[in-house]
Amino acid sequence: MAQTSDLILARMMSLHPKIIDLTLDRVHRLLAALGHPERAVPPVIHVAGTNGKGSTQAMIRAGLEAMGTRVHAYTSPHLARFHERIRLAGELISESYLTEVLDECVQANGGEEITFFEITTCAAFLAFARTPADWTLLEVGLGGRLDATNVVDHPRLTIITPVSIDHQQYLGETLAEIAGEKAGIIKRGVPCVVGPQEEAGLAVIEARAARLGAPLLVHGQHWHAFEERGRLVFQDENGLIDLPLPNLPGLHQIDNAGAALAALRHLGADAAACEAAVTRADWPARMQRLKSGPLVQAAGTCELWLDGGHNPAGGSAVAATLARMAPKPAHLICGMLNTKDVTGYMRPLAAQVASLTAVSIPGEANTLPAETTRDAALAAGIRAETAADVLSAVQAIAAAAPGARILICGSLYLAGSVLRDNG
Repeated sequence: MAQTSDLILARMMSLHPKIIDLTLDRVHRLLAALGHPERAVPPVIHVAGTNGKGSTQAMIRAGLEAMGTRVHAYTSPHLARFHERIRLAGELISESYLTEVLDECVQANGGEEITFFEITTCAAFLAFARTPADWTLLEVGLGGRLDATNVVDHPRLTIITPVSIDHQQYLGETLAEIAGEKAGIIKRGVPCVVGPQEEAGLAVIEARAARLGAPLLVHGQHWHAFEERGRLVFQDENGLIDLPLPNLPGLHQIDNAGAALAALRHLGADAAACEAAVTRADWPARMQRLKSGPLVQAAGTCELWLDGGHNPAGGSAVAATLARMAPKPAHLICGMLNTKDVTGYMRPLAAQVASLTAVSIPGEANTLPAETTRDAALAAGIRAETAADVLSAVQAIAAAAPGARILICGSLYLAGSVLRDNG
């Protein structure tokens, strides 16, 4: 009897003692054993950055699909099910096909050391190479230069979304060092769309592009995106287009939409495709309003929202979004990983929230204890307490502050747990 994907994925977790170990040697070895599927995938658009990668990729996919093209997409991490990571010609990979390509990768790997992300990325390349499509969208997992997705020698386009401080233990302590890792996806002669960057990060990106002769399309130089009178205005060398605001909530989505539109326009997209990019994109756990399920019922008259942002830039984006929403007391339910800058995430939120209830992330070994998250919130000037779990936190807030706005936040892993539990 064939193994299910869950069993194979669990086995894959034991193939390397470290969850993250940045090098490309193991990936190149396995891809060679598989016959180099990465060389046979449809034209690649490769997306790196600290924040906004997933949203930008979702908008590009919506625009390309509106043009009638078939699009593969690779993203990480998943929220509820691993299958979310691999989208084949517009559809999530089936259980049977996922099991097939995972098993093939395990056999080809022959028991050699390899990380979970590396071997599952190879499985994605295998599926992409064997399924007809017009485009392949690859989202970097971590960094860029040594990320397992960075094995395509000549993508059609690369994109670098805003770079900020995160994952310092792997990518470097300074913004320039981190930007250098992200800029590792830039390839010789391949155009690169660059989202809004701090000066130190942009300098590194521009220097690498100059060395490789890679044309840049830089925010604020070659393209502009801004809100005007409740509309999204985008301008590049091809002219100006006036569009609805992105359906993904938050002011930061203007910049993400700008990068997506710059990419689409470079690829020849028409106005209808550009409008589809900003109005049809679907990307869960990015200021997502939950409309049904047990948690929504427990919230009673309260609004219930979900966001997976987890670093200082993510905290700033959430704070800016809350500031622009209809006035209503905002109560956070927050769980975070012990690898994150918790204080940096909390600080921008302090002016926008009435309280924070800290929880541990269920089933996550690297969760920050709820008490530690609470203490960080208190230090940031936020009234805070702990709860045993998300459901009890929702119930307590709903009872104490009916009609308020509840936002569950702090981690994509917490967001995934919420989506699974809420159906």
